[in-house]
Amino acid sequence: MSSYALELLDISCTFRSKDAQGQRYTAVAGTTLRVREGEFVSVVGPTGCGKSTLLNVGAGLLEPSSGTIKVFGQPLTGTNARAGYMFQTEALMPWRSTLANVMVGLQYRGVPDGEARAQAEQWLTRVGLTGFGDRYPHQLSGGMRKRTALAQVLALDPDIILMDEPFSALDVQTRQLMENEVLELWAAKKKAVLFITHDLDEAIAMSDRVVVLSAGPATHPIGEFAIDLPRPRDVAEVRTHPRFVELHTQIWNVLRDEVLKGYAQQLGKAA
Repeated sequence: MSSYALELLDISCTFRSKDAQGQRYTAVAGTTLRVREGEFVSVVGPTGCGKSTLLNVGAGLLEPSSGTIKVFGQPLTGTNARAGYMFQTEALMPWRSTLANVMVGLQYRGVPDGEARAQAEQWLTRVGLTGFGDRYPHQLSGGMRKRTALAQVLALDPDIILMDEPFSALDVQTRQLMENEVLELWAAKKKAVLFITHDLDEAIAMSDRVVVLSAGPATHPIGEFAIDLPRPRDVAEVRTHPRFVELHTQIWNVLRDEVLKGYAQQLGKAA
């Protein structure tokens, strides 16, 4: 059995633009990215560099133009049934209660309603939402909606967790609470995690390894850093650790020019 939970091997993704010319452009080129079983890997890079594209490839939601996806050593065809996906915006159904939203994935998998309800209630407790099962998404704070979305994903007990900037819309304090909660839950189960973020501090504080992507087009990895900070970690406290500062400097030295390139590209598109 492979020691890798997820392997994206020599992945390229080429699209046709929506303008009148319909020109083709390559978003991701020749990218190889691996996540070991039980490993927490973050991917950072400039805006528009293809981070979410790679996540969608790993989820089986997007077929690459070339390359191979392997899940626990087996080639992936179709949707990645062993992965749970936490989106940047919550995929909560506004007409369903908090409890019903957490139940829905289990119900789709054929779990009887009584058992699905019991499991969903357990997960709401684990993410700190005991007593909020009858509330609807519009009655919850941003942080509570994120907790609901997290419970929704974890209730399915996926072997791989894919997270696309899940906390970017939260205030700093709520964000740090959510980051710590994710780390606690991850430490208990040690699932493979592929985490997309723009926030380098967040990536270093949470991860075993940080992968840096180049600016687009034709995005590819340009750096990889092992994060050897001790665990367990508090994401606020670890930022004062001398090794954290050292790692931040090393990674930012690689990332800085790509961020400037990405920013220039965004300005060019807006002009």
